[in-house]
Amino acid sequence: MIKVGDTLPDARLFEFVEVAGEGCAVGPNGFQVRERTAGKRVVIFGLPGAFTPTCSAKHVPGYVEAAERLTAAGIDEIWCVSVNDAFVMSAWGRDLQTSGKVKMIADGAARFTQALGLDQDLSERGMGIRSQRYAMVVDNGVVKTLNVEAPGKFEVSDAESILATLR
Repeated sequence: MIKVGDTLPDARLFEFVEVAGEGCAVGPNGFQVRERTAGKRVVIFGLPGAFTPTCSAKHVPGYVEAAERLTAAGIDEIWCVSVNDAFVMSAWGRDLQTSGKVKMIADGAARFTQALGLDQDLSERGMGIRSQRYAMVVDNGVVKTLNVEAPGKFEVSDAESILATLR
């Protein structure tokens, strides 16, 4: 499992772009993790899946609510990473009104999640390979803080816990 002081794996993730911009077409746009985190402080939080109860009611909304305070504490971007496709992540982001606050990032094949060593097999629950619930602060691609939840818990990966590490 990744740990504090490690460099993030250089996986390819996807973000659904609603409006075309320089270098980004409308639709799923892939990017390399190391390139996107270079020179930035990023909060990355992972969770089991889009539209699931704790993720939708608590985890993502907490980061949306705390986005301005995280920015004021020196965070450049906030990523929600889930083992779902970019279309699902985009729809979920629209539903939770994350635009301009939390980037909804797709790890559809679980490559990033598995490279972090933070995957879990929820096949018996009909969900397949998914992410454990975690949050990390990354500075220029290096993990500075890593909070991984115990199974079934939501105590250390919330926005308030991450904010506390930045003070």
